[in-house]
This record gives sequence, C-alpha cells and structure tokens, in this order.
Amino acid sequence: MSLANPLWGAPRIHGELKMIGIDIAQSTVAKYMVKRRRPPSQSWKTFICNHTDGIAACDFLVVPTIGFKLLFAFIVMAHGRRKLLHVGVTAHPTAEWTAQQLREAFPWDQTPESLIRDNDAIYGAVFKNRLKSMSIRDGPTAPRSPWQNGYVERLIGSIRRECLDHIIIRDESHLRRVLRAYAEYYNSARTHLGLEKNSPVPRKPQAHGRLVSRPHLGGLHYEYARIG
Repeated sequence: MSLANPLWGAPRIHGELKMIGIDIAQSTVAKYMVKRRRPPSQSWKTFICNHTDGIAACDFLVVPTIGFKLLFAFIVMAHGRRKLLHVGVTAHPTAEWTAQQLREAFPWDQTPESLIRDNDAIYGAVFKNRLKSMSIRDGPTAPRSPWQNGYVERLIGSIRRECLDHIIIRDESHLRRVLRAYAEYYNSARTHLGLEKNSPVPRKPQAHGRLVSRPHLGGLHYEYARIG
C-alpha cells in the first residue's frame, strides 16, 4: 500500500488495513512504510492521467512537397478522447500565426484548462499572451523531453504512417485538404486502444443489418458499418 499510494501516510494505511481485517498498531505501519528522501509528488505521467479531460496539446509537423518545399502543419488535440481539434497549414509559421490558430482551435466556451507544448522559439510572448487572454494554463515540456508530450507525438506518427507516407503533397492547399480529410477519419472512424477500441467521436457497436464500407482518403482507409 505504501508503494502504490505515495500520498498516503501511516494513519490512512492503518485505516485501510483495518477495513480489510488486519489489526496492527499504527506505529507498526509507520515502521514498515517505504522511506522516501523527499515529500512525494506526482510524476508527469500521473499528472497527465489525473487531468486528462482538461488538457490539450499542440505541436508542429513538417511536410515536404513534390517541389521540395517545406510546409508546416500545426496540430492541436484534446487528451480526453484523443480528438484532433485543429489543423493549420502554412509555409511561413510565425508567433502571430500560431497564436491565431489557438483562437480557431478553441472557441471561448471550449477552452481547455492546460495546453502542453514544447519549447520551440515560436511559442514566444505573443503566443503566451494569447494563452493568458484565453485563461489557458501554459504547460511547456522540459528541454529534450518529447515523451512529456507523448499523445500529440504519437498522433503525428500516426498521421505520417497512415496518411502522408502514402501521398505526394503538391502544395499548401493540397496538404490542408489531406489533413482535414484525415482528421475526419481519425475522429469519427479510427479505433484507439486507449479508448477501449472506439473512436474519439464514439461509435455504437452494430450487430444487425447490411454491412457497408465507406472509403476515407481516397480509399487509403475504410470505415465499416451496418445499415438497415
């Protein structure tokens, strides 16, 4: 109990033991508790799990075009249901442009409590002021710690493996259309292990009716459902 519950003290553990029929003195519990060098604190992973419904995350995805031009896609997702909230595309990202993407991603009545981001220089004063004006807590990750923004990093990996690795991007407008089509597939059709094999926008299991398939991204992926 001491290992699994680092926030518990001897009285709490003693009470739990009493509830399951183990009658020992509280002083004995204190004697055998795990000794820690510093007061217990939440790990980053624990913090994410405890606050997931109020957290969003963002990051940039760099995409080359057929003419070897680099485009930048700004990705915003919600942790709670892994929903892809917003995709912005530009050839010349600036702090002002990135701050405007926040306004488009989060209407006033749908802002998250916190936004996790990396320490890229583009997230400067303009971006931070926009977060403050929208009452969103700024959550920069530690330097060289991409795992602290693991949800959006995994999403970017899925976008590459399931979409961009199979499509040659012509220009900015083409990339925007492709990413918006992938966002529709990702949110409404693609199943996730972390969501008990459901999609960000929940799908209801169907056992009866005629089986039909709906193509996404020009047939790169399919969604299956029953009708009738």
